[in-house]
Amino acid sequence: MKITFLGGGNMATALIGGMRQRGFSAPAIQVVEPLEAARERMTEAFGVRCTGAVDAAAMNCEVWVLSVKPQQMRQALAPLAGRLENQLVISIAAGLRLNDIGRWLGGHRQLVRTMPNTPALIGHGITGMYADPAVDAEGRERAERILSAVGSTTWIADEAMMDAVTAISGSGPAYVFYFIEALQEAASALGFDAEAARQLSIETFLGAARLAQESNDPVAGLRERVTSKGGTTEAALNSFDADQIKAAILRGAQAAAARGRELGEQMGKD
Repeated sequence: MKITFLGGGNMATALIGGMRQRGFSAPAIQVVEPLEAARERMTEAFGVRCTGAVDAAAMNCEVWVLSVKPQQMRQALAPLAGRLENQLVISIAAGLRLNDIGRWLGGHRQLVRTMPNTPALIGHGITGMYADPAVDAEGRERAERILSAVGSTTWIADEAMMDAVTAISGSGPAYVFYFIEALQEAASALGFDAEAARQLSIETFLGAARLAQESNDPVAGLRERVTSKGGTTEAALNSFDADQIKAAILRGAQAAAARGRELGEQMGKD
């Protein structure tokens, strides 16, 4: 499987690094990247071919991975418009809809839309994926092989739900960092130095998330086990409930999904 990346930013770097670790050969991967420094970095790190513009060698592939910024996508796709045959095109650009990408490519329909998140940079991402109905089982398998190089994957049946994927897992790491940041501030306010506050907060979050992942019990059940009647945990949770923290998180995720829909509509306009 020959793969060409359009764009060589952070997510492309993470994907290529993960693919190389999983046995993809360097000669099977190439990158179209206008910035010379980025080309040099990727060639040195992974041994892949890099070029500053779409050329005949770049076109000789089975899969294109679109990893440029959403706002730059239409312009970046211009050299490919009308030139693709049966190549699979995988987009990792947030918000862009397949109808718009297909239109910019001159009616191409072998398209998969994905939403990886930033933990992909260390191989622990989660990627939501949606395939155009024109993509067959082999195409879906190819897309999954590539995206699973940086973490787990899940298929979404309705493209409209990709904005919700963005709101939960795409933006989700920022919510986690926000909570850890607050927990660190609380630890500092209770008298811990910065190093201890960071360690207590991050390790607590990591351990709790790992316990939730490995347990067969619902997360609510795990929470209840930690919460003794009249105890310290109950006091904290009662305070959270009084401040409607859970409702605020729900509203925040809904706001993110709504903004994702707005951005998709804006970027898809002619």
